[in-house]
Amino acid sequence: MASMQLAQDPYNIIITGVGGQGNVMASRVLANMLVRRGFNVTIGETFGASQRGGSVMSHLRVSATSSWSPQIPRGRVDVVIALEPTEGIRVLKDYGNPQVKILSNKRAIRPVGVIAGELDYPSMEEIRGSVQELASSAWFIDATDEAVKLGNPILGNIIMIGALSGLGVLPLEREDFKEAILRSIPRDKLDINLKAYDIGRQIIKQNEDSTGN
Repeated sequence: MASMQLAQDPYNIIITGVGGQGNVMASRVLANMLVRRGFNVTIGETFGASQRGGSVMSHLRVSATSSWSPQIPRGRVDVVIALEPTEGIRVLKDYGNPQVKILSNKRAIRPVGVIAGELDYPSMEEIRGSVQELASSAWFIDATDEAVKLGNPILGNIIMIGALSGLGVLPLEREDFKEAILRSIPRDKLDINLKAYDIGRQIIKQNEDSTGN
């Protein structure tokens, strides 16, 4: 049985980023954690350009009682996990609502058009302003920078899962993460992934006022 009543049922989560950030792995790990807690979870994924750097978006619909269609209706997401900040804005514009929460990585990944000088990429201040207009609560996290300190930038996706657990909006426990991540990695990589999870959780616990730190 599910051990916690959801604020909404289904509770709708979108994990968004670009290819190469571990978006799909993050959605699988998060889903497995919630299944261990007794919830029904459906996952739907959309991909932009298939190559590294294209947009990737995973929809997770969590329910204590039912299985839902994998696609979240527009305007109905409850929490967004943005592995890349402008991808978070893109999701909020289409799926956001006045109650939505967002966890956003600070590290930008600039598309080819920006690198070539054909397009502009917004400043962090502009990104913060747009996000805070579109979401009720926003947390900006140095997930990639912290992951680099651990030796692998892709661990930013695990830091973001840890950050979600720190919000307390879902029953995400460390032991469930441990069991879920072992489905995707060799056991000798477990400790570094647990460290990444703990870092994300600690970041949120230290900044619970959602001031955009």
